[in-house]
Amino acid sequence: MQTRRLGRIAPGRLDATFAALADPTRRAILARLAAGQASVTELAEPFAMSQPAISKHLKVLERAGLVSRGRDAQRRPRRLEVRPLAEANKWLERYRQLWEGNFLRLDALLEELKTRQQKHGHTKRGDRQ
Repeated sequence: MQTRRLGRIAPGRLDATFAALADPTRRAILARLAAGQASVTELAEPFAMSQPAISKHLKVLERAGLVSRGRDAQRRPRRLEVRPLAEANKWLERYRQLWEGNFLRLDALLEELKTRQQKHGHTKRGDRQ
């Protein structure tokens, strides 16, 4: 099976990023790590789940390249890796631009219809006297 690249983003990496982001717990872990590195215990605190369950979520995030392990004496704090998120954002940006262009064209069409209606003296039904 041939792997095509989307710009400079490998599709498998993009798939792993979006699969990791699909879970609300993993998104919450990433949001916490955006504030700074944290241990597994610190990451588990706000969740009603066991430390092994959090560790499973962290493994998914690590496989996707979104989180890495540090080494601080006996601690192994996790930290956010932003490159996969930046790549996903770059991929999504193309679609944002597409939708923005569509909305601009729709705005122009609506303005044109409004102008035509005003030129031809048409009023809304509620405006008749």
